[in-house]
Amino acid sequence: MRNNNQSIGLSLLVGALVLTGVPLAQAAPNTFNTALPVPQGETIWREQLVLRERSDDGPMDREVSVQALGSVLGYGITSKLAVFGVVPYFFNKELDVTTPMGRIERDTGGIGDVSLFGRYTAYQDDFTGGTFRVAPIFGLTAPTGDSDDRDRFGELPRPLQVGDGAWDGFGGVVATYQTLQYQMDAQLLYRENGRHEGFAHGDETRLDASLQYRIWPLSLEGVSGTPGFTYALLESNLIHRERNEIGSGTDANSGGTQWLLAPGLQYITRRWVVEGTVQLPVAEDPNGDAIQDDYIVRVGFRRNF
Repeated sequence: MRNNNQSIGLSLLVGALVLTGVPLAQAAPNTFNTALPVPQGETIWREQLVLRERSDDGPMDREVSVQALGSVLGYGITSKLAVFGVVPYFFNKELDVTTPMGRIERDTGGIGDVSLFGRYTAYQDDFTGGTFRVAPIFGLTAPTGDSDDRDRFGELPRPLQVGDGAWDGFGGVVATYQTLQYQMDAQLLYRENGRHEGFAHGDETRLDASLQYRIWPLSLEGVSGTPGFTYALLESNLIHRERNEIGSGTDANSGGTQWLLAPGLQYITRRWVVEGTVQLPVAEDPNGDAIQDDYIVRVGFRRNF
């Protein structure tokens, strides 16, 4: 099996990074980060439900289903620096696979590996009706999830565990260009995964882009007060994963490159954002019989305090 646990964990993480906290909640990507700030002294709470289906074309005909919730709190330490904590909870991670004993199912659940990270606004250019921001991101993922869960067949495969047992680090940069009508975001992120008991998930590099366009109301002329706004989203995620390391070698049927597109919608009020996307594969180049995504559904909300 390829890097299922780490990619799910990172999937929750990059979704959870989408936190913005200006006095009026703003549009933002649903699958990765934004460079918009969290105001000093403000807190942001986010919940995102992730439903993910994956499969491969190999002789084992593996199918993986994941239902998970990402819980996030963010806090603005200064006008430029914000810190975040991400706690993923897996309601169920299920592997359906063909073995010499026939078709079997293996599953687990529980709290996954917790991530802590900071985001700093390194460049800011505010202009009439908009802003352009660039912010680096650096963080760590702690081995808080169970990495040795068992079922009636014995210990679960490492990629199926809710935790990886190792300390992982990640870093990158995100840029945001925002106007009254639309917003564009782009992110480059790299994750280096640690080793535990001779196993390490493959390191991951991703390049993301997003466009959010206000579709209601189309014009702000005559709009008074702070009504709700509806934005249409289109996001792109290009993800490359290295092969998993096992002992002194690597798993030939893990890792690869995948490109996903994600259409979605956001409804935004002064303090609340309700949002949803569906990520669909456009192109993929797996290593061997590595598992690839069939689709990922994300629904959730954000709340500014």
